[in-house]
Amino acid sequence: MKMLYRSKAPFRLGIAGGGTDVSPYSDLYGGAVLNVTINLFAHATIRPLDNGKIRLVHVNEQIVEEFDAVSHLPLEGPLLLQRGIYNSIVARYNNGNPLSFELTTHMDVPSGSGLGTSSTLVVTILGAFAEWLKLPLGKYDIAHYAYEIERIDLQMAGGKQDQYAATFGGVNFMEFLEGDKVIVNPLRISHDILQEWAMNMVLFYTNQPRYSGQIIEEQAENVKRKNPESLEAMHRVKEEAFRMKNCLLRDELGELGKALNTSWTNKKKMARHISNEQIDTLYETAIRNGALGGKISGAGGGGFMFFYCPGTSCYSVAKALTDLDTGEVHPFEFCKKGLMTWTVKES
Repeated sequence: MKMLYRSKAPFRLGIAGGGTDVSPYSDLYGGAVLNVTINLFAHATIRPLDNGKIRLVHVNEQIVEEFDAVSHLPLEGPLLLQRGIYNSIVARYNNGNPLSFELTTHMDVPSGSGLGTSSTLVVTILGAFAEWLKLPLGKYDIAHYAYEIERIDLQMAGGKQDQYAATFGGVNFMEFLEGDKVIVNPLRISHDILQEWAMNMVLFYTNQPRYSGQIIEEQAENVKRKNPESLEAMHRVKEEAFRMKNCLLRDELGELGKALNTSWTNKKKMARHISNEQIDTLYETAIRNGALGGKISGAGGGGFMFFYCPGTSCYSVAKALTDLDTGEVHPFEFCKKGLMTWTVKES
């Protein structure tokens, strides 16, 4: 009887502090991020094979790649993340011996959506391999391993929050310190406040994918050059992460909404192309129709935006944004669980 090894991990909304988890800022000044996971997921299934082949299937982009089962796959081509993860797993946990399997991946949102898609997919795939090979990896282990593969092995620009959000799940305040030290502080938010927070949020997809590498590289360069406007903006964004954490713990959701507005104003100063004409129009429309504040989720330039809308203003905000005909409102709920893995018999 053949078995299937499955996993899924949630995407996250970057509420505050995004960008301060990126080196060299986090190494020099310490970063702080507030994020929350939602019920949109990356999925992975590993099906062991006995034919000496490796088959990689990515459902969203309808990509299928097949290789002989070798110890090291070439790091080129469309499914670079999947190849890099396989190479690392074989080298680190299988004594360099090749594995034969089919890996199928799927995401509930498009790539480049600002919800931490790449990092969440890496965490999910690692979870499936850990389930299959019975790897002794805890939450911190998987999150840091995902970071190493993406940022060090594959040299992809980005921060550290996404891997930890996907692995831990829930509402987390994260601190990023020198030497890759990360502290994840789960926030204990009452059921009523969590439900109210979700109900007052409008999540909007701009239909404009973004590719964060250039923005993140510019932020890093601004820190290295000590660009005063950008550096001061990053300090303020980090302060807002602490402020919003306290708002949640004190049940002050209205203040959180106002802090989002301040944070967005500062975030736009961290690098060019974080905002654009379409994003500015969406933001101004939401504010005019009752939102207290909002921002892009992720590095910027496109993807998902979210807005805090008190009372019943979420309905007027959602309608006004939809009427612009440049994107769509996306229903969601907060998700308390992080990476989940399980094994089933193939039917």
